[in-house]
Amino acid sequence: MTSLGNTTPEGFRSGFACFIGRPNVGKSTLMNALVGTKVAITSSRPQTTRRAIRGIVHRPDAQLVVVDTPGLHKPRTLLGERLDSLVRSTLTEVDVIGFCVPADQPVGPGDRFIARELANVGRTPIVAIVTKTDLAPPEKVAQQLMAVGELGEFADIVPCSAADGFQVDLVGDLLIRHLPEGHALYPEGDLTDEPEHVLVAELIREAALEGVRDELPHSIAVLVDEMGPREDREDLTDIYAHLYVERPSQKGIIIGHKGSRLREVGQSARKQIEALLGTKVYLDLRIKVLKDWQRDPKQLRRLGFDD
Repeated sequence: MTSLGNTTPEGFRSGFACFIGRPNVGKSTLMNALVGTKVAITSSRPQTTRRAIRGIVHRPDAQLVVVDTPGLHKPRTLLGERLDSLVRSTLTEVDVIGFCVPADQPVGPGDRFIARELANVGRTPIVAIVTKTDLAPPEKVAQQLMAVGELGEFADIVPCSAADGFQVDLVGDLLIRHLPEGHALYPEGDLTDEPEHVLVAELIREAALEGVRDELPHSIAVLVDEMGPREDREDLTDIYAHLYVERPSQKGIIIGHKGSRLREVGQSARKQIEALLGTKVYLDLRIKVLKDWQRDPKQLRRLGFDD
């Protein structure tokens, strides 16, 4: 059989997997480790992921498309409801599900809630993944594996650490085992199908999330207004973007004393964006208040969170 102009080896497997878990269990970090590069932002703040980011894992005998979803939780805003709906729709569209539970935290109500939800997804195989084993001693990891095994019926249960690479490849093997045979879905070399302007906006948001107060992260949205090479310099990309917050007090937090915090955000984001694009970057960041945008359907559409 052929795919994208290339001959596909006999027995080649391809398909989609998604990671699900409560917020901040390491789903994005694990996806980045599997792909081998950064395609999803990570943060110590919970509920960082807001989109179904796709990372593409290329192997000689398989192509695994990993969908990183927002953490499943009880929604408190219209944005939360839409993210919850996104997660649930993704579960019905993939070939295998990776259920992530961290090794360093006891199994809790959020994990049990997700396990009950997964029991209703039908015949889709589920691989339980105990993440962050680098943060727990071996005996605690063993206890967590047993506790996770009691949450439901899983095709496999595997411990891993995206931070130090422990058994990341094995996680890929176990997910690929459940994919159907078929041709590659993306060209060799593609690592994500996210448009560059979306990745750039996410990198800016990641930089803005670092070191801010607990109540602020969910109120930050980023929109790239304009992006392209400068006319007289092909090695320089101009990017104009807005950071949106919900209240004037939050705007002050982002700006910082005499603009110091915003300069730090710009410097940090620019380094990441330059690595992504492979060019020098001029980054123009502005901040705007959109009151209660997480609850406003019109503003959610404007910021890319469609129904």
